[in-house]
Amino acid sequence: QVQLVESGGGLVQPGGSLRLSCAASGFTFSSTYMSWVRQAPGKGLEKVASIYSAGTNTYYADSVKGRFTISRDNAKNKLYLQMNSLKSEDTAVYYCAKHRGSSWYEYDSWGLGTQVTVSS
Repeated sequence: QVQLVESGGGLVQPGGSLRLSCAASGFTFSSTYMSWVRQAPGKGLEKVASIYSAGTNTYYADSVKGRFTISRDNAKNKLYLQMNSLKSEDTAVYYCAKHRGSSWYEYDSWGLGTQVTVSS
């Protein structure tokens, strides 16, 4: 059974940093594309960042490029999102998402999410 458990969210001031983690189990993590997606209040899901199974290639939404870094530790079955220079518009629930098969665009599992609130 696939399990994805996010952690590391919280309240941070604008300009601050947070590091999100996702612990994965129940599938071959090292062979799976992974993403972080977020949902801000009253808005739809937004793909924030994605990473190839070996970590060799990454994708970032324009809104976070240069501020966020996605990474993974396949030995520990963990996915990370380092978020720097946070802005109020980054406030959202952040989800770790497992891609479907070899698809770069579809997901088939995600966690319960972790709340990130950027406010002074």
